[in-house]
Amino acid sequence: MAEIDVDAPSFYKDNGYYLLNQPVFSKPKFEGLTGLFEGILAKATVRPDKLDTPHFTERRLLGYLLDDEIIDLVEPFIGPDIGLWSSHFICKEATRGPSSAWHADSDYWQGRFEAFTGIVTLWLAIDASDRGNGCMRVIPGSHRTEGHEYQPVDRETDTFGSEIIDVDEEQAVYFELKQNECSFHDSRIIHGAEANTSDRRRCGYTMRYFSQQMKLNMNHPSTKTFKLWHCRGKNPNDNPVVN
Repeated sequence: MAEIDVDAPSFYKDNGYYLLNQPVFSKPKFEGLTGLFEGILAKATVRPDKLDTPHFTERRLLGYLLDDEIIDLVEPFIGPDIGLWSSHFICKEATRGPSSAWHADSDYWQGRFEAFTGIVTLWLAIDASDRGNGCMRVIPGSHRTEGHEYQPVDRETDTFGSEIIDVDEEQAVYFELKQNECSFHDSRIIHGAEANTSDRRRCGYTMRYFSQQMKLNMNHPSTKTFKLWHCRGKNPNDNPVVN
């Protein structure tokens, strides 16, 4: 079983990310997850990098998302009161995988929480991910900034429709991971990825969790349709989570 280093929470707090270069799941369990992904990909009616919230329809994914071993990895970063926020397969095909423009996840969720201090993404490498095939990259410490200014980008060649301007790419840290290894990043950190022009596919499964010390805005339009699950601990704000 993978374990988080005792210094990881402090590093994460300062930098907004942490890399875990250890296998996350046992080999059989990881093969089961990749099998589920390949089945979803084969039936997909959207571009492979846009397989968002697959657990809404493929409930077997919840066996991974709610796995105690996964929640054990998440807890040091956001505390013991944990809910499942979302998940997303981001699959970038060989030779033509789109880039991911510089962005902060929390910028897309404005109004859904009062603040975004307690959302972490576990990014699991379904395929090996490195600079050659467009691995994720982050700007360390940028989770402490707010109010980013965006400009439009071409959605035909990018996963998103806009990008943060004036990002100092010289500061970027690249997340190179083997299959079944993972990274963690704060929802507020500036991150992105270059296009995959290699002959290798690059797929990651983003598994997103939130501290239930955060209160969901019940008046936000998405609250009625977006599904949340209780993972561990207490729900002091009575967020609408499925137990």
